[in-house]
Amino acid sequence: MKILLQYLFAGNYLSQDEAYIALKDIASGNQNDAQVAAFLSVYNMRVPTVHEMIGFRNALLETATPIKFKHKNTLDIVGTGGDGKDTFNISTLACFVCAGAGVKVTKSGNYGFSSVSGSSNVLEHLGIQFGTTQAKLNEQLESANITFIHVPLFFPMLKNIAHIRKQLQIKTVFNLLGPLVNPCIPKTKIIGVHSDVVGKLYKEVLKSSEINFSIIHAIDGYDEISLTSDTKIFSKKSTQIHQPQSFGFKQIKAEDLHGGKTIDTNAKVFMNVLNGKGTESQNNVVIANAALAISLYEQNSYNAALDMAKNSLYNGKALECFKKLKAIK
Repeated sequence: MKILLQYLFAGNYLSQDEAYIALKDIASGNQNDAQVAAFLSVYNMRVPTVHEMIGFRNALLETATPIKFKHKNTLDIVGTGGDGKDTFNISTLACFVCAGAGVKVTKSGNYGFSSVSGSSNVLEHLGIQFGTTQAKLNEQLESANITFIHVPLFFPMLKNIAHIRKQLQIKTVFNLLGPLVNPCIPKTKIIGVHSDVVGKLYKEVLKSSEINFSIIHAIDGYDEISLTSDTKIFSKKSTQIHQPQSFGFKQIKAEDLHGGKTIDTNAKVFMNVLNGKGTESQNNVVIANAALAISLYEQNSYNAALDMAKNSLYNGKALECFKKLKAIK
């Protein structure tokens, strides 16, 4: 590890094979905490290359507990985190809106390492029990149209470095890898990124895969459609910039998206939105993200998907999916 760190700190880059070997070694728990922290810090100072990311991704997926569903197409909406915006759990709410619209959602997530409330934090706080087996995940998906894949349960090697990530409290290469390593490998993905550079990186990593994806970057730094500014969307065939009005809504203010300083506060915002008590801005940003995902999944127009998303949220269908998921013990 010492030689590897010296090589990286000298400004060098890893090949795909070298990155694969390095991550397998780190995830094994055989390295001391200080050296692992140093390795992770490298990728807080620079973005990995495409070859490094592919190597890291392949290494992590190889260690995962495999998950397979009978549905050929499922959806994941996930973000890198680390945007420093302290928003409420927009993408997780959007997943329930998609589920209420009939989409099969296999949402992946984790506890927040660089934010107050990750998707796992808020769902656990609200009484959702994480599925630990294929059978339980199947039951959730069939009953509620959504299952939640708590990443550490299916990447057991990650527990060896979880405490280091928590202590660092900064985004690391694992923030970047998280959206790319859902162990069930859903065919449709919406990925939010906190920077334009990461958006371009993800596009290069995923463009040769079978995954149908849209990578979202709000120009003012959010890792989702924020409606606070224009949004850049990377897809396999194009990269486009959309104004808030393009999504059917007016521009909103940053303070409209704040989730609060505690998990409990975020959870209250979460349930307010699902129960039809969210603010107009909160509802609109959730619907916009859900509509884009539904459109990609269903391969229909954005306007048609927008109607489906509104119907799901405002007619209680998203809330019903949440209740069904919560009822499964």
